[in-house]
Amino acid sequence: MALLQQWRDKAYDEKANKGDLQRLWADYFRKEKDIYAQLLQTPDEVVTGTVRELAEKYQVDIMTMTGFLDGINDSLKEANPIEDMDEDTTVNLGFDLELLYKNMVGAGADWLYGLEEWNAIFDEDKRKALYKEQKSSTTVVKGAKVYPNDPCPCGSGKKYKKCCGKNA
Repeated sequence: MALLQQWRDKAYDEKANKGDLQRLWADYFRKEKDIYAQLLQTPDEVVTGTVRELAEKYQVDIMTMTGFLDGINDSLKEANPIEDMDEDTTVNLGFDLELLYKNMVGAGADWLYGLEEWNAIFDEDKRKALYKEQKSSTTVVKGAKVYPNDPCPCGSGKKYKKCCGKNA
C-alpha cells in the first residue's frame, strides 16, 4: 500500500478513538510547524531527497513526512508523485512562496502563516495583500437580482419578463 494511503487511513480514520486522533493531529501540527520554520529560513533553497531522507533530516517519522508532503504538494512549483510514493521515492520541496502563504491562509492554518520567518520574506503590506487575495478568492459574490420589470440583461431593450424571463 502506498504511503499516502496509509497516512490517510490513519489520520482520517472515522472508527478511531477521538482522543487518539486529536493527539495525532496535535503532534502532527507541532512537527509541521517546525518543518515549515526550517524551510522558510532558507526559502530559495530547494530541498530534495527520498521520503526517508527528509523524515530523518527533519527528525520526524515516515507517516508525518508523508502527511507533510501531502499538505505542501499544492504549493510546489513541481508536484511530487504523492499518490504512489514509497520511502525511497525522491521528492522535492521547491515551493512557490506566494502560493504557499495563500494556501496556508486558505487552510486556516494561522500557526503557519503567522510564523515569524514570513517577516523576513514578505513585509506586512505584502502579507496583508496575499491574505486578502486568498480570502476574496473564496468569497461568493451574487450578481444583481433581475426583477420582472427591469430591462433584460441580454441587451434586447425589452423588459425581463417579456424576454429571457419568459423561460425562467
